Amino acid sequence: YLLCAAGDFVKVHSVSTEETVRVMGGHGDLVTGIQLNPHNHMQLYSSSLDGSIKLWDFMDGIPIKTFTVGSKLLALYTLPSAEDSVFVVIPKRGERDTFQLVSVKLTKGAGQDLEAKELSVVLDGVGASPKHIAFGREGEYVVSVKEITLQVYFFKRKLLNRFSLRAVKTKGGDNQFSCVACHPTEDCIATGHADGKIRLWRNFHHKKEYTYSTLHWHHDIVMDLAFSVEGTRLLSGGVESVLVQWHNESACQKDFLPRLGSPIESISVSSDGSLCCTLHTDNRITIINSNLRFSRSIQGLIKSRDIKTGLVVDPRTKALVLNGEPGHLQFYCLQSDQQLFSLDIVQRQYIHQAGLKQSDLVKVAFNAQGTWLATVEEREEVTDPELELKLWFYNEETQSFKLNTRINTPHDNHITDMCFRDMDELENDSLILVTTGRDCVFKVWVMVEDTDPEAQQSVSWSCDFVGSYHNYQATNCCFSEDGSLLAVSFEETITVWDSVTWDLKCTFCHPPGNIRNICFGRLTCSKYLIGATDYGFLCCWNLLTCALEWSAHLNIVVLQPDPLSEHIAAVSWLSKESSLFVFKPNEPRPIYIQRNLCKEKILLAAFVPRDEPETTGSEKYLWLRRSQLFFLTDTQ
Repeated sequence: YLLCAAGDFVKVHSVSTEETVRVMGGHGDLVTGIQLNPHNHMQLYSSSLDGSIKLWDFMDGIPIKTFTVGSKLLALYTLPSAEDSVFVVIPKRGERDTFQLVSVKLTKGAGQDLEAKELSVVLDGVGASPKHIAFGREGEYVVSVKEITLQVYFFKRKLLNRFSLRAVKTKGGDNQFSCVACHPTEDCIATGHADGKIRLWRNFHHKKEYTYSTLHWHHDIVMDLAFSVEGTRLLSGGVESVLVQWHNESACQKDFLPRLGSPIESISVSSDGSLCCTLHTDNRITIINSNLRFSRSIQGLIKSRDIKTGLVVDPRTKALVLNGEPGHLQFYCLQSDQQLFSLDIVQRQYIHQAGLKQSDLVKVAFNAQGTWLATVEEREEVTDPELELKLWFYNEETQSFKLNTRINTPHDNHITDMCFRDMDELENDSLILVTTGRDCVFKVWVMVEDTDPEAQQSVSWSCDFVGSYHNYQATNCCFSEDGSLLAVSFEETITVWDSVTWDLKCTFCHPPGNIRNICFGRLTCSKYLIGATDYGFLCCWNLLTCALEWSAHLNIVVLQPDPLSEHIAAVSWLSKESSLFVFKPNEPRPIYIQRNLCKEKILLAAFVPRDEPETTGSEKYLWLRRSQLFFLTDTQ
């Protein structure tokens, strides 16, 4: 098994199948450390910012004991020689940004919940990262690195030695410590540094006679170090996405496992030495054989720099689709918490360098069956963006999307929204794509027969109609459930168009304030159109009477209709808290309100259809019978 801390949980993965076997929950905040119990290898200790240490039976996934320490725990360490205590890093009382390494005596007692208030300070002024502390062979000493200082504390002799490097950055060097590891059988300490150097320290029992040698391959900060079980090899990783293996502390003998995809954040070696794994900044674990051969990887939700595509649901797989690694779409399975696949949309090499203007994926839409996918990419120019609209068709044989049409400069300015119209399940004739732009127009794209004899495909897409309204910028678009009407918002005004003749049917507005989101009601509520303005109003218009049905004074940032019911979820943001309102357009009173849903700003939401409708559940949660609501905050 591979155990890993993930958010407030501890996950147990099967190494052979990559599956998540168990998710152990119980902590009330971020899990900051996990360690196997040295006296029982079927048990695991975990520490959390919630101030508690838990002891788990990870085979059954149940907590055996919870020890309440009472202050935030930032890292956790165990020693075989320490019978009934563990080590944690805690903030120093009364001082900001100062931390101590303390030993916690784990109380013996009958109950499940115990207080562990007996702390003794081992080291002062330690770093807050778990990588800044390591225990030496057989637990004889503990090493801490912070800034340019290395501290070694010898337990039996109660002796503390401090060594400082020069602070000046000479010849492009930066001596700041970034991580530390101790040799399992010899008195040797390995430290990583901000300039990519690795130093190997020996003879540190003496304050003056200590020595160190240097290994240097990394061109930037060394993120983590780990010794092999017998100590003959040292593994290092950093921003280059390369795992480096050093033999016998020699600069000449080293092996590489390159192209691991993204920077290496941490390295862990299995207790029998047969495997090691690397954790990457894109939320992925790579499992590697001891002969430095790639074995398998576990990819979670990629934390993208900026989610411009929104949260979109793939109708075929029910996966959540959003920006992944630069220029890619990630298809993320919510049930298994793993990536299904990644689709390269931009198809250009991304260069990791600040300030470069590179193409990025900004908009995504699927048709109702999931057979067509539309994507928009733009180069990050503020004044004159380079735009490209691409249409992809799902190929059943290859089980992936194939590029069908590429349209350069579909609009003269940023594309603000796009949506498909699906009227008839079977006929492609009714399939229409609408895009709206800051160039004050919306465009209608249709499929035409491809007459090019060289073409590999029978159809391609081209523009069929261009609509505008008083030279206002077009901001949002959506089709009614039956596809007969198209609503397009132009700044303060919503326009409603007949989707066959493209006649303008009516307009709605609720001044002051531009329209932020729009959507049509569904099923029994299909005669209503909902709009939210950036001036703090949620409005419902009746399409039959062309009049305002009701309005509510709410600062709505997210408006999301459930595709399988009449329910619409609206998220408001007011005085630093997000609240959720669920309503049906035919009633001005919400059927569900959850105030202060979270302290962060909710940016995006999506209803994801369930495989089977929920049969049980209270009246209050009936709106969740057919779908689940997922939302994403501004900190992702």
